[in-house]
Amino acid sequence: MFRIEPRGYPSRFWSLGSPILAIALTILVTGVIFAAMGQEPLVAVYTFLIAPLLEHNGLAALAIRAAPLIMIGVGLSLCYRTNVWNIGAEGQFTLGAISGGGLALTFPDAPAELLFPGMLALGVIGGMFWAAIPAWLRTRYNANEILTSLMLHYIAGLLLVYLVTGPWKDPHGFGFPQSALFSSTATTPIIVPGTGVHLGCALAPLLAAIAWLVLNKSVLGFKLRVVGQAPRAARFAGFNEDRLIWTAMLISGGLAGLAGILEVAGPVGQLTTTISPGYGFSAVIVAFLGRLDPIGAVFAGLLLALSYLGGDAAQIDLGLPNAVTGIFQGILLFFLLGCDLLIRYRIKRVRPNPAVTLTGIAE
Repeated sequence: MFRIEPRGYPSRFWSLGSPILAIALTILVTGVIFAAMGQEPLVAVYTFLIAPLLEHNGLAALAIRAAPLIMIGVGLSLCYRTNVWNIGAEGQFTLGAISGGGLALTFPDAPAELLFPGMLALGVIGGMFWAAIPAWLRTRYNANEILTSLMLHYIAGLLLVYLVTGPWKDPHGFGFPQSALFSSTATTPIIVPGTGVHLGCALAPLLAAIAWLVLNKSVLGFKLRVVGQAPRAARFAGFNEDRLIWTAMLISGGLAGLAGILEVAGPVGQLTTTISPGYGFSAVIVAFLGRLDPIGAVFAGLLLALSYLGGDAAQIDLGLPNAVTGIFQGILLFFLLGCDLLIRYRIKRVRPNPAVTLTGIAE
């Protein structure tokens, strides 16, 4: 028989090294899966993880893909450190895109110095509003924010479908479910000409640095960490737990909404039913792979962005389904959580006591 028992002191070395081990195991297992699909493992792994970076503007494409993942991952890291489990960042991303995109469609001829900042502000507000719903349900009725935030994602998706197939549908779009293209004054500024690298690519690591400073160098960050690690101590110290839950959820939702509006005003350029390939869910992996640290989320976001580029490359060059991206991300999360489990707990073999066994048989 085996049982799981807590370790006395988790290893600091493996607490930092487990993401590297999880990545290595994921690459190994992914190679085995590629072999099962009839591909040469080394060639397939190279195509998936290395070749996208060597393409023309490969690093630019990586930065564009990583920007929303980093922003959302930073917000989720703050949430999870506070022991608030926001799983609805995808819906908050969508509401941010809808809120800011609606302003762009309503005032297409407004000057850029007014329109674009207004879009960003409404994007943040939209994401915060969608995150405020599970925050209110958690603090008012003690409803599980995992379920409420996740269910709200589907409502946001259906709202987007309604808008781009109804009132916001492009009359010149040949019947496709999409809005009109945003005007030039409503698009995200390009900071590296000829590459598509936009303002959000620089804003993402800047926001991560600010979040790190808040989390580690401010009273608010101290309160967020304490309420997450020792809620009883936080209550004893007089911390307002409900207010901190609201703060964490609003920051997380606001960053997801900001990522949403920057995405539709940048690479997408309009509202469609497929504005996100699942950034809100992938950002959960970003948060955990980054050890719930905003700076770690930057590096984790780059890896997850590479998996999206690798999925496209594998589909084009090897004829593999684009689902290999989801497979890679799922295996990575599995190994990451498995490593974390073994850091905190050990599996111990328990030998049955013969006296107890015989007593049980006699009875």
